Amino acid sequence: MSMESLYREVMDLNMMDDDDRKRDVAKAFFEKFNHMELPEYFNWASEIFEAVHVKERGDKNALVWGDIATDESRTFTYQEFSFHGNQCLNSLRKAGVEKGDNMYMMVPIVPETWFASFACIKGGLVAVPTATTMTVRELEFRFETYAPESILADAIYCDIIDEALKNTKNTPKIKLVIGEKEGWTSYTDLTSQPVEAEAAKTKSDDLLFCFFTSGTTGLPKRVGHTATSYPLGHLSTCVMTGIRTDDTHHNLGAPGWAKWAWSSFFAPLNVGATASGFNFTVLDGDKYLTQIVKHKISTFCAPPTAWRMFINLDTSKYDLSSLRQSIGAGEPLNPEVISRWKELTGTEIRDFYGQTESTAMIGNHPWMKGKMKSGSFGHPSFMYDVTLVDDDGKEITVADEPGHIVVKLDKWRSLGLFTEYIGNPEKMAGVFVDNYYYTGDRASIDGDGYWWFVGRSDDVIKSSDFRIGPFEVESALLEHKDVAESAIVGVPDEKRHQLVKAFVILKDGVEPSRDLALELFQHTINILAKFKIPRIIEFVPQVPKTLSGKIRRVELRQQEVDKGGKDTSPVENEFFYWNFPELSSKKKK
Repeated sequence: MSMESLYREVMDLNMMDDDDRKRDVAKAFFEKFNHMELPEYFNWASEIFEAVHVKERGDKNALVWGDIATDESRTFTYQEFSFHGNQCLNSLRKAGVEKGDNMYMMVPIVPETWFASFACIKGGLVAVPTATTMTVRELEFRFETYAPESILADAIYCDIIDEALKNTKNTPKIKLVIGEKEGWTSYTDLTSQPVEAEAAKTKSDDLLFCFFTSGTTGLPKRVGHTATSYPLGHLSTCVMTGIRTDDTHHNLGAPGWAKWAWSSFFAPLNVGATASGFNFTVLDGDKYLTQIVKHKISTFCAPPTAWRMFINLDTSKYDLSSLRQSIGAGEPLNPEVISRWKELTGTEIRDFYGQTESTAMIGNHPWMKGKMKSGSFGHPSFMYDVTLVDDDGKEITVADEPGHIVVKLDKWRSLGLFTEYIGNPEKMAGVFVDNYYYTGDRASIDGDGYWWFVGRSDDVIKSSDFRIGPFEVESALLEHKDVAESAIVGVPDEKRHQLVKAFVILKDGVEPSRDLALELFQHTINILAKFKIPRIIEFVPQVPKTLSGKIRRVELRQQEVDKGGKDTSPVENEFFYWNFPELSSKKKK
C-alpha cells in the first residue's frame, strides 16, 4: 500500500453507513497496515495535506476558528492553511532554523498554532507543545533538558519565557510572538514570506514531536514521536472518532497537550475534514455551546469535566441538530453522563482511551452505536494488539479479572506507539518488558469482550484530563522551610475524577495551622502550574512506608477511597483550598 492510499482507504471507510461492513473493512485494513513496510522517507505535510487535500479540496475550509469572549470568527481553506504554514516555515529557515531543530509552542487556541505545527512537520522540525500554565521553574527544567532553537508564544507569556531563557543561558535562533514584544519577531511579519516552501526530506523514523509528560517518580519525561507514529499512527484515531471528509470536527482541548495533536489536528486533517478551535480562558458552557451551534459542529470531542457541565445546562435553547457524533476521552466517563447527553441530543458519547505515548488504543467505535455498555470504554483498535497481564506478567484469560493494560509486541509493533522516552533508557526498560509495553493503567474485560477501566497502576494522578506526577508536587512542598516531608496522592472527586491531596509532615517545633496551610497553598502556586497544586492539605505526623523507606501512596489512596461518601467534612488539621477566600479561587474547583 502506498502512503496516499492508506489515507484514501480510511476516508472511504469512514463514509460507510453500514456499521457491520465498516467494522469488517476496518479490520481487514489494519491487518494489512500492521504488517506493511514503511517507506524510507515520508513527509505528511507535503505528501498528504498538500498533494492530496490542497490539490483536491483547496477551496474547502480546513480550519474554522472562533473566540468565545469576542465572538470573532475566522476561516481558512486548505490552500490558505498551506500558505500560512509555508510562510511560517520560510521565516524559521531565514532565521537559521534547520531540519532536526526544535520549536517550543506556548500559545493558546489560535490559528497560528495549526500553521506552526504544519511548518514543523513540513520542515522536519521537532514540535514541543508547551502548556500555557507553565511557570518559570517548569520552563527552566524544560530548557535545561532540551534547549530551545525556536519559540512561538503569545505575548502574555514572553516575560516568563525570557526569564527562563536568561536563567538557563539559552538563546533561540528566533522568537515568534502572537502580538508585539520587544526582542521578539511579530508573527504578522511572516506575511512577507513566500507562500511556497520546499518540504524537508524526513525519514519515517525521524523525531518530529516531543511531549513532556508526568511520571510516577522524577520530573517530566520526554515522549518522542516520529514522522509516522503520529501522522500515520493517528489513522487509528480517525477510525475511532469516525470523522468524515464532510464533517466539521471540534475538540475541546488546549494546544500544549498531546490530545490537541490527536483530535484538533491529525484526526480531522488526515481525512480532509474541517478542524475547529474556540479560544477561551474560562469554560463557559452556554457560550461554548453557542459556538458549537454557530459553526455547525458535527463531531464533538470533549473531556468528562466538560460533558458533566453541559448536561446540567438547558440545552433546549440550542439547535444541536448538526451534531452527528459525540466523543469522550481523557478519563473514565460516568454512565449517567452518557445517558443524560443522549436524552438531550440524541447522540451517545463514545468513550475511548489512549495516551501521550500512543494514539487511540481502545474505544467505542462508530460501529458500536446502539451496542455500547454504559461505562465501558469499548474494544481495542485493530491497530493495537492489546491484552491484560497479572502482576507476574502472565496474560489474563478470566473474565472480569483486573490486570495491567499492555500492548503486545511479538506479532507487530503498533505504528502509533512512541519511539522512546528521550534520554531515559531506565524509564524505557521499565515499560517495555518481555515483548509488552506497559501502559501504566489497569482494566478488566467482561465475558462479552467489553473493556472496563479500573485505574492507574502507578501513582500518576488524573485530574480534569491532566496527568500530574506526585514527585513534582512533593518536591515543591519540600522547598518550604517548614516542611520535612510530603506525600501526594489523587483522591476521588465527582467533577475532576481526582483531586491532588498533600499529606505534609512538618519539621520539629512547627505546629499545624490554617495560616501555615494558606502559606503552603500560596507557595505551590508560585512554583507549579495551577492544575498541579494541592487542593487538600492534611498535616500528619507520619505517612506509611515500605521497609526500604518508600512512601506507600497506595495505602494513602485506599484510605481516601474508604472515606469517600461517608463524611466530607475536614478531619483535624485538614484544609481545603476552596475554603480560603485569600486565594484566587474561593470555591471548589
